Amino acid sequence: MSNKYQDNGPLSGFRIIDTTSVISGPGAMAILADQGADVIKVEPPQGDIMRHRGDDTNFTPGFITVNRGKRSIALDLKKPEAAPILWDLIATADVFAQNFRPGVIERLGFDATTVLARQTNLVYLSISGVGPRGPYAKKRVYDPVIQALSGFTDIQADPLSGRPKMIRTLIADKTTAVYASQAVVAALLARERTGQGQHVEVSMLDTMISFIWAEAMAPLTKVGQEDFNVAATPHDMIFSTSDGYITFGAVSDNEWLALCRSLNRPDLIEDPRFKTAALRSKNRQERLEVIEASVGIFPTAEIIAKLEAADVPCAPILSRPDVLSDPQVIANELIHELHQPGMGQIRQARAAAKFSSSPHTKILAAPGLGEHSVPVLEELGYNPEEISKLITDQVIIKT
Repeated sequence: MSNKYQDNGPLSGFRIIDTTSVISGPGAMAILADQGADVIKVEPPQGDIMRHRGDDTNFTPGFITVNRGKRSIALDLKKPEAAPILWDLIATADVFAQNFRPGVIERLGFDATTVLARQTNLVYLSISGVGPRGPYAKKRVYDPVIQALSGFTDIQADPLSGRPKMIRTLIADKTTAVYASQAVVAALLARERTGQGQHVEVSMLDTMISFIWAEAMAPLTKVGQEDFNVAATPHDMIFSTSDGYITFGAVSDNEWLALCRSLNRPDLIEDPRFKTAALRSKNRQERLEVIEASVGIFPTAEIIAKLEAADVPCAPILSRPDVLSDPQVIANELIHELHQPGMGQIRQARAAAKFSSSPHTKILAAPGLGEHSVPVLEELGYNPEEISKLITDQVIIKT
């Protein structure tokens, strides 16, 4: 299997050694693979844990999405014979990425200090749950733990009961992947100017607190003027129609006027509770309840058409199956089908960014466990006898 898009991409020519697992690290490296980087995934003999969260095929939808377009070498880093192989891989790389539990990478002898002393032009990425220092540094975490520690569950709390709620997707893992991929590219740009590599540290906790700050932490932004009692209003900006659900926003005065007229409620324009943006914000819950009652008499298609004609930002609430047939999604050519060995025909969303001068249009399958162990070693200059012995000694696994 080729390790690159047919049309290359803006990161074509860069090599990444990816020892990460689960979602945040593999997701970050998948973004870079989508942009043309040669990502070699170094897996333990049993494979990334995400391979096994389903049947026994070594492929799951989650694993495929965050590992597509990579190559896989299965290497038992617990065996001393594996260390020289990893060093050989690093010697060919621009980026080394790891998200091992605290202390593991040091025991293996591939911590940032050791690696960067040996290869000064390398970008070394460490992804952690909460950061390398502090009282929680050795804490094992998954996405829900970070949602809890970052205040995210407080944002989602039920406004009536006050019970915190989780987001039902791996928001902390996937947001960390985006932040980490951007940080790697920034470090590569810095290297272009200085010739020096560096250690890039990204924690899931830092990512999520940074991510939510702009609006969710606004009440705590002014020092000495914090509002510690701020609470969400019960309304969640989803409005029931006579046959479904919609959402819309009316922030400016013009949008508010257009909304009232679209709902055949001109009386709301002169309502003293809603005369200004400040009053509408102050009386938000009352405003939303009045609007919901007015929306509920309309079928979804009719009210969406009226709101769009009035230039009010709006959309129907789509189910996940509906997303696949949405005309804008189709127009964007966002969803692609491809053959995934071990699973058959699958769907994937293409990379979000498009590049005019270095496009990449074809999504590639995720690798089998150790699918490229032998070809990668051959590229490194290992001869057939050496490779055969490594296989016999179970230092590497091939499929």
